[in-house]
Amino acid sequence: MTITLNHTVVFAKDNDKAAHEFADIMGLKLEGYEGKDNKFASVRINAELSIFFMKIDGNSPQQHLAFDVNGHSFDQILDRLREKNIAFGSSPHEPDNQRTDHPFASRGLFWTNLDGCLFEVMTMGHNQC
Repeated sequence: MTITLNHTVVFAKDNDKAAHEFADIMGLKLEGYEGKDNKFASVRINAELSIFFMKIDGNSPQQHLAFDVNGHSFDQILDRLREKNIAFGSSPHEPDNQRTDHPFASRGLFWTNLDGCLFEVMTMGHNQC
């Protein structure tokens, strides 16, 4: 039996804004809207996986999503975070230390969006030249 994750949901006060910001940082595009009354802003990660950003009122529960990327993609994500002056760090306990040394990969980083979702990207690729 093969099991594949089809989608996951990230809660946001402004699902459209959160989806666009995430897609922009990751080098992806907002795919469209899903669900009853288009309540999910959808970002396709790959052929099997999408992230649905769902609007909620009030505070979001704490969430964490981690991604493996190649070295080139990691460099591009890091560049976009720096261009947007978005704090990042090497640990979920220090998501703003501006470091990329990661305990489980050759390089990795964490950043938190405005709704408190902790995103993580990791690579075994080499440092940017």
